[in-house]
This record gives sequence, C-alpha cells and structure tokens, in this order.
Amino acid sequence: MAKKVRHGATFWDHEYTHAEHLKLSDEVSEDLEKFVRFLVRHKDTQIRHHPHVLDLGCGNGRNLIYLAKNMQARGYGYDTSAAAIKQAKIASGGLPLTYEVRSIAGIIDLPDDSQDIVLDMMASHFLNSADRTLLRNEIMRVLRPGGWLFMKTFLRDEDIHTSRLLKESGTDEEGTYIHPIIGVPEHVYFESELVEFMQDGGLLIENVSKSHRHRTNQGKAGKRRTVSLYARKDPYSK
Repeated sequence: MAKKVRHGATFWDHEYTHAEHLKLSDEVSEDLEKFVRFLVRHKDTQIRHHPHVLDLGCGNGRNLIYLAKNMQARGYGYDTSAAAIKQAKIASGGLPLTYEVRSIAGIIDLPDDSQDIVLDMMASHFLNSADRTLLRNEIMRVLRPGGWLFMKTFLRDEDIHTSRLLKESGTDEEGTYIHPIIGVPEHVYFESELVEFMQDGGLLIENVSKSHRHRTNQGKAGKRRTVSLYARKDPYSK
C-alpha cells in the first residue's frame, strides 16, 4: 500500500503526533541557547527584564518555554500545526505564553514597537517571496527600537542537497524548490542574499554564523548547511 501523502499543516500535525520523518525535540534549541549567551555577553543589547518574545513557527513551544523560564519572558507563538500548538499549551502551563494556530504569513496581530525578540527558526523559508518580504517588514514594525531578530534557515552556499533539489524540483522563483516530502515550496538563501534582504528592510546585522560544509569522507552530501543571523532594529529609530 502506498504511503499517504501529507502536505503543509497536515504533514506537521502528523509529525508532532507520530514522528515518521523528523525527530522533533521538546528540548531547547542549542542555537537559541547560543543566541541568549550572545545577548548576555553584550551589555549594550538593552534586553529588558521580562522581555516580550514572538516565536514564528513555534512548534511545541520548546524555545518560548526556555525563554520564559530563564529570562522571565512573556511570549507569543504562531504555528500552522494544531497538534504542535496543543502540545505547546500543555507544556507551558502557568507560564505567560500565548499560542495561536495560524500561518506566519500576513499581518502580525501585535502592536508597533512591542517585541524585544523575534524568533524565526526554520520557518519563513516556507513562504513565497512576497510573503517573506511582508513578514520582514512586520518583524521590523513589531520590534521595539533595539529589539532583536534571531533567524536560522538553510544555506545555499556550497550545499550539495540544495543544488540537487533545485535541479530536480525547482520552481519559477530563484532559489526555491518543492520540498520532496512536505510538498510545499521551500526557499534557500545565499548568505549575501539573506544579509542584503534584511538590510534592505532596515535591520542591522550584528552576527552571521554558518554551519560547516557537511560532507562524508567520500565527498558525498551530509547534513544540510544552515545559517544563523542576529539582526537588530536601530536602537535610535523613531
């Protein structure tokens, strides 16, 4: 019997309840812990007590829960998976965290200059070009002056997997292919492309780190390459 094909939110609902394709952890991301250490080391980051955090594509809430427990953060989490949001609400009992089942595309229902930190960790690459631009602009709008965006996404530079996927199932949009399992478009940035895109939106790039070129001893592709970006809204913007 052929496997049932699941796309988009249906795929994620299935993964959060049955974990057929992905290993979805309920532990905080090591990349987020690294970002928090960066904020602690840099005294001019101006992150206030009880920061407000928006997690775009929050999944089961693991990263918001960490920030609530370790930074006394108040947070909002958006995700298209109802199963993930259900798990997040259960795990977040008693914490000042609010979750919503919704796409990260479109207008963010939060006031201007209201968020200290926005997380986009492996989420916005599923959006098309217009929606990515709108999201970037909305992130800028809701970030308070001096607020931070932590973004992690796949990296196109010297990544064998990306080259293959673009060749086999590329779309009309440069750098975008149809994901072979999820069945939805996925965009992969060059580092320079991502930096320029964020700078065009008015964000100040404070740090960029890339994973290694993962290859086996035989020169074959290993893990996908990723890039993490720490960007800041001008502290002196009006």
